[in-house]
Amino acid sequence: MRRAPLSVVAREWGRIGLTSFGGPPAQIAMLRELCVDRRRWIDEHEFEHANAATQLLPGPGGTQLAIYCARRVGGDLGALLGGLAFILPGLVIVLAISAVALGDSPPLWVRAVGAGAAAAVVAVVVQAGLALGRTCVAGRGARALAYVLAAAAATVAVGPGVVLVIVACGLVELGWRRRGAAPAVSPLPLLFAVATIPALAWTALKVGALSYGGGFVIIPLMHGDAVDTYGWMTDAEFANAVAYGQLTPGPVVHTVAMVGWAAAGFGGAMLAATLGFAPSFLMIYLFGDRFLALRESAPARAFLDGAGPAAVGAILGATVPLVKALEESWQFAILGIAAVALLARVPAFWLLVGGAGAGLLAAAVGLAVP
Repeated sequence: MRRAPLSVVAREWGRIGLTSFGGPPAQIAMLRELCVDRRRWIDEHEFEHANAATQLLPGPGGTQLAIYCARRVGGDLGALLGGLAFILPGLVIVLAISAVALGDSPPLWVRAVGAGAAAAVVAVVVQAGLALGRTCVAGRGARALAYVLAAAAATVAVGPGVVLVIVACGLVELGWRRRGAAPAVSPLPLLFAVATIPALAWTALKVGALSYGGGFVIIPLMHGDAVDTYGWMTDAEFANAVAYGQLTPGPVVHTVAMVGWAAAGFGGAMLAATLGFAPSFLMIYLFGDRFLALRESAPARAFLDGAGPAAVGAILGATVPLVKALEESWQFAILGIAAVALLARVPAFWLLVGGAGAGLLAAAVGLAVP
């Protein structure tokens, strides 16, 4: 195994964490360029296996892949150092935004940026859901479509309870594949004791440990708790937080820190971030040496074949509260323009930047800003 000095791991993973705008696709591309193409620390087949295996694990796949690569290059200490270097730049930016945007009197320009980007992010979320849906549902028959519809309905109806629906869909598919065979225990972590975990900690754990299907699944997992159940945020504040999470570099899961700030200030943000990211480190330490076996595991793939489409449904269902959070006509205009621009293949990040700029323009001409 080829190793790199820890100083190099810290520098390179910190660079990716600071510059990887655009979510997991950008993060994966930058990790591949560093570890496979430029430094040749990892061969392309191992990288492909690792990337595929992280999709079988709950939690943010881009973050888990970054931690895996850092562990492969720098050992266990490298995994910790590289993972933190990847996470912390974006987290610091999100904390700074939280201090301003979630204060008692946020400046008009901050609210305008959030309101404009929040309008554009609805189209981005829909596009992500449809893109994932094509992969998860194509060729898998009526059961996959049923999982999508069940989770979408649960997201709208029960909010945070959708995590149980996602897990249930995975178990149903696993049971269907194994009907007639001897019972087996799934190797994936499934449930936590909700009643004994404080509300914010449970919200963060759901985001970090039970979010199958990519970064956008965190939206329905957080919205019900943050807005409906505990009232930590208004619909508009939550929509803005989702947009800020997309505009900042590094993992999308940083959004959970803004929810934590709204719930309990700086301490709440740090608690939420810690619990949101800790499962990713744990997953790599537990399964990182078994990625090839995990990728080829029939029970794991069967579970994901149920949980994956359900996660797509949760993403699509999450657009309902995001649309409800839009209050002004100019926001709906931004949403329409963003949808057309996505059809023209404009990158999602630049749509969010454009939405933020349009929000600033709306404020400058005297339009009402939520």
